[in-house]
Amino acid sequence: MFIFDQVSRYFDPFALLIVFGGTLLATVARSTRADLSRAWRSIGILWSADPEADARAARVSVNKVRELTEVRGIMCVDRIETAQRFLRRAAREISDTRSSTDFCRWAADELDGRRARHQGAIGVWRGMAETAPAMGMIGTIIGLVQMFAAMDDPASMGPGMAVAMLTTLYGVVLSAAIAGPIAGRLERLSETELSWQSSTLKQFELLVRAELDAPPLKAKPVLRTVP
Repeated sequence: MFIFDQVSRYFDPFALLIVFGGTLLATVARSTRADLSRAWRSIGILWSADPEADARAARVSVNKVRELTEVRGIMCVDRIETAQRFLRRAAREISDTRSSTDFCRWAADELDGRRARHQGAIGVWRGMAETAPAMGMIGTIIGLVQMFAAMDDPASMGPGMAVAMLTTLYGVVLSAAIAGPIAGRLERLSETELSWQSSTLKQFELLVRAELDAPPLKAKPVLRTVP
């Protein structure tokens, strides 16, 4: 019972509404629907994502693609079995590409698109981390106004003071303990993922260039004996 009483002192619905509600409204106002959706879904991959394991699997897949190309040709690369959607898309693109230039253009667009999507989701959480302290300051001002308005009755100054202090606390917690760490974790995951994906596409580019840009073998001239 004592612990509950201590914890309840730090709970104020009005202060929560100011900080969390205001931060959410500001974030929604300056973010696209797609970025908000990605930011929400990114919560599920914070601890389940393992880009280092994906990088090891990608190296294995690159070797399989190389071996399959040597045996059956580049047109059969899409038959490779892998659990990674990125590698399956790359394999289909290799199989369907007509030139190394087309594949290089697709690879650059793919990486740029992935980077933009990652930054969009990260930006949502980073924006929340930046907005929360400002909302805490707004709540502090509101609480001080309430407190000064009750100067004639000292017993009524408590709620205003509580709002002023708790909104500051909520803003710091939301920024430094929730949104900020999530944004930092997503940034590290994005950097690691884009790194191995870029390396994988470079290996595929070399493979496509070797297969499609290699000069055709010239037939040796047939020497005829003159009778």
